[in-house]
Amino acid sequence: MRSHGFILTIFLAIIAAYLFPGGTELLPLKSITDVGIGLIFFFYGLKLSPAEFKQGFMNYKVHIIIHLTTFIVFPLLCLLCLPLFKDGLESELWIALFILGTLPSTVSSSVVMVALAKGNLPTAIFNASLSGLIGIIATPLWLSFVLEKSTDFDFLIVLQKLFIQIIAPLILGLILQRYLGNIARKYGKQLSLFDKTTILLIIYSSFSNSFSSDIFSSIAWIDILKMSAIVFILFFVVYFSLEGISNLLKLNTEDKITAQFCGTKKSLVHGTVMLRVVFGASANSGLMLLPIMLYHSAQLILIAWFAEKYSKRELKI
Repeated sequence: MRSHGFILTIFLAIIAAYLFPGGTELLPLKSITDVGIGLIFFFYGLKLSPAEFKQGFMNYKVHIIIHLTTFIVFPLLCLLCLPLFKDGLESELWIALFILGTLPSTVSSSVVMVALAKGNLPTAIFNASLSGLIGIIATPLWLSFVLEKSTDFDFLIVLQKLFIQIIAPLILGLILQRYLGNIARKYGKQLSLFDKTTILLIIYSSFSNSFSSDIFSSIAWIDILKMSAIVFILFFVVYFSLEGISNLLKLNTEDKITAQFCGTKKSLVHGTVMLRVVFGASANSGLMLLPIMLYHSAQLILIAWFAEKYSKRELKI
């Protein structure tokens, strides 16, 4: 149980969210997690040298694998699922699934899970940050092409949030790295505990919002089960395909971890924004959020489990 304590606490966080969904009202969890994410990137910046980040930038094989998977392979796989929905292109459930497929990778949890698994952290930070930027353009383009809907984004607000929450703390950490880097590396275990705590708060907050809004009440159980099966199959198809491609290209274990973890992730935050922008207030947000919530839950639990397995390996010196 000690070796899988983090996995156990994830399930406890979900149970707590179900039993006490009002916890998000008692505490400003959104503000806490936003600050936590900023601190995560600040601490990562402290532990990274510019040479290491440059190394992540130059790792072009992993970049190509991750972004082709995120923005090409995933949407195509969702298109292949179209025959499973009787209403075809007019099926709201399939539209929701396709939105999931077009989303960019998560940022915070992708990087944190790669760090827990002892993967290539500089490459993970570079790819996770870049994915959010690409998604601002790629996701609405896919939706416009397939669903024939026009989409408008406030680029300045999105870029401002990305800069404040991710890029600025990372740059600040890199600037202060020469002064505080040794201290950050010395207390690496404590910072890892902080990372895990932030992830657990994100999980609790996400599930609390889901249970509070009762998004599952208007959906038949057979549809929930079908969508659950589809998103789980999608995850495993992509995850193990990335493993096979990484082995074929003879990537080292650290790069393979980064490709698998960043290439399989989908952002819940970007998903909720896309729904609001594309479908507006008239959309059935609960129905549209179903596959995103299911996949978000599955990816956190499954990637955390795989991260625990990877972290137990002996590192080559």
